[in-house]
Amino acid sequence: MTGAGGSVPGAEALRAFGVAGSTPVMLAGGRGLTWRVGGIVLRPHDGVAVTDWRAGVLAELEGSAEFRTPRPVLTREGSRRSGDWEAWEFVPGAADESRVEDVIRAGRAFHRAIAGLERPAFLGTDPDAGTAVTAVSAETDSTDPWARADRMAWGEEPLPSDPTLDRLAAAFRPVRAPSQLVHGDLLGNVLFADGQPPTIIDWPPYWRPAGFGTAIAAVDAVCWHGVPVGRLDALGDDEPEWRQLLVRALVFRIATLHQLGAWDATCVARHRPVVDVVAV
Repeated sequence: MTGAGGSVPGAEALRAFGVAGSTPVMLAGGRGLTWRVGGIVLRPHDGVAVTDWRAGVLAELEGSAEFRTPRPVLTREGSRRSGDWEAWEFVPGAADESRVEDVIRAGRAFHRAIAGLERPAFLGTDPDAGTAVTAVSAETDSTDPWARADRMAWGEEPLPSDPTLDRLAAAFRPVRAPSQLVHGDLLGNVLFADGQPPTIIDWPPYWRPAGFGTAIAAVDAVCWHGVPVGRLDALGDDEPEWRQLLVRALVFRIATLHQLGAWDATCVARHRPVVDVVAV
């Protein structure tokens, strides 16, 4: 059995992480790339710099009543990786995209907890210093759709030619909120379990205003999970520059779909109600 995006973890990785003889079971979500093996979860790593940095941060990060994160699992030799794989403790729970307020609440707590962290080298340097911030490691192909779409959303790379993106680009205004590390894909990556704080998993790190992570979750909830567009403002609560962050979040998602070859008439219809609200 193989995942949609790759193969099942092999015997070498299972031995390295101490679960030899166990049968990998594909987990829901994770684009067919994530496997539970005994008490751990294996997933393809994102490159040495990103993987080792993220594991180091989350190994030390203190949870709270508002959120928790899984702990990284080392190989028997003490490495954070084996071949193409990294490992994390298995934490019970399930995503529930209808609970967008709870996702946003957990995401805000997570962002407060990491607000003091410095920008890692693989995310580039501050635009104020003359070099654009990137959301991709030097080890990662510069054509990565999500990394490129992030840069497009912040005016650091040209947008694809498209009427919807043209409308949104015309609504761009400067965002003055300070940047920090953020989680760029919260909605499907917050797990809920009775009696436990929400668990935040699969952190793609970006260096953007914290409200950008909130805005992406809000856009995803409305466009893909049936949350009424009329709830958009309430989801932003007192978020500074909320409408502008929603514009950037829409561009990020739509530009990603363009690069994946998935931006079609159905996607246009899904996104139009939100675009009509914010592209003014």
